[in-house]
Amino acid sequence: MIDPEEELLSDIIQFLKNEREIYGPFSIPVITAMPEEIKDTDTFNEPGSSFTAKSADLDKRSSASKSEAMELTLQEKLDSCTTLESLRQLCEQADELRTDLQGTNLVFGVGNPHADLMLIGEAPGEQEDKQGEPFVGAAGQLLNKILDAIKFNREDVYIANILKHRPPGNRNPNPDERLRSLPYLLKQIDLIQPKIILCLGKISGTTLLKKEDTLGNLRGVFYPFRGAELTVTYHPAALLRNSQWKRPAWEDVQKVRKRYDELGGKP
Repeated sequence: MIDPEEELLSDIIQFLKNEREIYGPFSIPVITAMPEEIKDTDTFNEPGSSFTAKSADLDKRSSASKSEAMELTLQEKLDSCTTLESLRQLCEQADELRTDLQGTNLVFGVGNPHADLMLIGEAPGEQEDKQGEPFVGAAGQLLNKILDAIKFNREDVYIANILKHRPPGNRNPNPDERLRSLPYLLKQIDLIQPKIILCLGKISGTTLLKKEDTLGNLRGVFYPFRGAELTVTYHPAALLRNSQWKRPAWEDVQKVRKRYDELGGKP
């Protein structure tokens, strides 16, 4: 008796022989299983491309996450600063606060850490860089006289700048420098919590207000700003160059003194 399996195998072999005689030699492709991670993806329709749509999407999300993490890292560092001294230490380590001028010193700020009046200039000059303190040159001497005229001592207020490092040639701070420095200055303002912020110069005012306008249009107005009131006047250095601005500047600081008293600022 013939074994059924052998008979079936014999029939298959005979069938294949007949097919070969009719159609010629042929081969049967062997299909191997694809890895799970490949089976679940859609490949690009580009010849020779080894990338997948899913992997490209993951790359995009990864890049976005890295960018977001970098921003959060700076904010987390700023949030961890609970005193001006801790913020100063952070600024010492912050390369993004530096300008193109090599070897400059940090000019952080000076004055009463609980001041109700905060003055913000534009950038340190040569003397400020040497001493590490804002407004110590000729413009600083004029500022001291202005403060004295409205019954303030320099020690009563807090003085800072938009930039914390001197730019080359004492030029105006450029937009990129202002943008990089702004988060640190805003944290400084939040720690001091002044009642009034007096911006000295157009660049100081437009940077904080994020409003491009002429100094003439910015003057004489008290803007709400981070729990304080902000106003703008001429930079003392500008007054040294152009004496005709001294009268409007004097009017501005008199308004500051009046508003300061109305808000209950410390005598």
